[in-house]
Amino acid sequence: MDASQREEAHRAASDAELICWVDEQDNLLGHLVRSDLRARGLIGRCTFIFLFNSKGQLCVHRRTLSKALYPGFWDTAAGGMVAAGESYAVSAARELEEELGVGGVDLVEHDHFYFEDGDSRLWCKSYSAVWDGPLRLQPEEVMEARFLPISKVLRDAKKKPYCPDAQEGLRRYLALRR
Repeated sequence: MDASQREEAHRAASDAELICWVDEQDNLLGHLVRSDLRARGLIGRCTFIFLFNSKGQLCVHRRTLSKALYPGFWDTAAGGMVAAGESYAVSAARELEEELGVGGVDLVEHDHFYFEDGDSRLWCKSYSAVWDGPLRLQPEEVMEARFLPISKVLRDAKKKPYCPDAQEGLRRYLALRR
């Protein structure tokens, strides 16, 4: 199986995952297949994990072209949808390990907010972590990654396509730090 076939198989499996379905106040209503939740315009739960190195640089990564939302966009956070039976914190740890190969770090919780943009309706929790070790990118989801100063990330986001949901999370994270 070549890389393109692996990405498509991964997307099909991802679309079939059972994820948390919630109401406008983030009360759990049940669990739905991801593709159904998106197609019906319902609200799900997601996590954002802002990964920094000890120099204060933020890890940004580029999403693969097979992603259902924001294919090929740059992303300021690891993260994803909260699976059935998971808490936000468990989901955040799982997503950070899956996407960037970073495990066993302390996650610091920062914010809980609602985000809506086109096909995306989400209750989100953001976290941060510090990591100076190597990254192990999940090839089905991440094409490349690098650590950059936040000032550069903010400048780049004005010129390159960045995921709007994680950008909102980053904006809120930076506002909380002031």
